[in-house]
Amino acid sequence: MLITHDTRCALDTVVDLVNTVPEDESAVDGLPDVAALQEFVGTHEISDIGVLSELDLSAVRKIRGRFAAVFAAPEARIAAGLINDLVAAAGTTPRLTDHDGYDWHIHYFAPGASVADHLAADCGMALAFFVVAGEQERLRRCEAPDCRRAFVDLSRNRSRRYCDSRTCGNRLHVAAYRARRKEAAR
Repeated sequence: MLITHDTRCALDTVVDLVNTVPEDESAVDGLPDVAALQEFVGTHEISDIGVLSELDLSAVRKIRGRFAAVFAAPEARIAAGLINDLVAAAGTTPRLTDHDGYDWHIHYFAPGASVADHLAADCGMALAFFVVAGEQERLRRCEAPDCRRAFVDLSRNRSRRYCDSRTCGNRLHVAAYRARRKEAAR
């Protein structure tokens, strides 16, 4: 599956957005205020965004939950319906652009769109490409029991199980190694 630069950026953005959702009531929201949203927009180089407000924050949090549902969808038909709803509500207007030193690419959001509509359109289309290609199972949650962060498995053989092999994967492998050593010592 060919993943263009702008699609990869949108995938990274949607994964990071979904991972700002607090795991439970005791966890801190990754987008607690407008300043955090502004930082998120800057970090992900989201273009054509004006001054952000509490309304933008509320709208982004709403679509964030809808994107989380895409990663939790048990089958492609359900993921497709969720993505269709996101993209349709954003009022997509595909157009070619070559701004800020990037080569030609497609923006799916309408000019002047809100940050929420921008994210819903561009990130929704990036996820749609995976469903169209029959690769929806690559939209995953970390298998570490105490994690559940979203990620996109871009490995050749679709074998990635953890959001980060250096943290979650390594921690579980070390725990399994220690359990085997303990069992062998008995």
